[in-house]
Amino acid sequence: SGSLRLDLATAIDCTWINSKPVKIATGTQGPIYIHGQPTGALLIGQSSTPMKGLNVLIGLIDKDFHGEIQIMAQTLFPPLYVSKGTRVAQLIPLPQLAETLTPLQEQPRGQGVFGSTGQAALLTVDLHQRPR
Repeated sequence: SGSLRLDLATAIDCTWINSKPVKIATGTQGPIYIHGQPTGALLIGQSSTPMKGLNVLIGLIDKDFHGEIQIMAQTLFPPLYVSKGTRVAQLIPLPQLAETLTPLQEQPRGQGVFGSTGQAALLTVDLHQRPR
């Protein structure tokens, strides 16, 4: 219908005994396909998640990511228990806007999670072309 997101639930029971961030398994595998095309996504918490005492840390899932999509979350009020199957996060599909940019070095994503792929790129804008 009019929903912009895909819900993600915990694949395991989770217990926080301190406020350190924890990776939570979802059982959902990348890449993400929308209408048969791989797509990237923004991973954010559901709007009700902070009311449960849980903060979901924002993540970016690349369209070429392979492996389990995990949720990074923490609580400021331990101890906290979240049962398996609880929907705590959501994926918002994102278009690939930088596809025409030439990377400094091409590097496949592979199975790695929570990491960077390749060197940093410096994007510049001609100041004569800037918005006025």
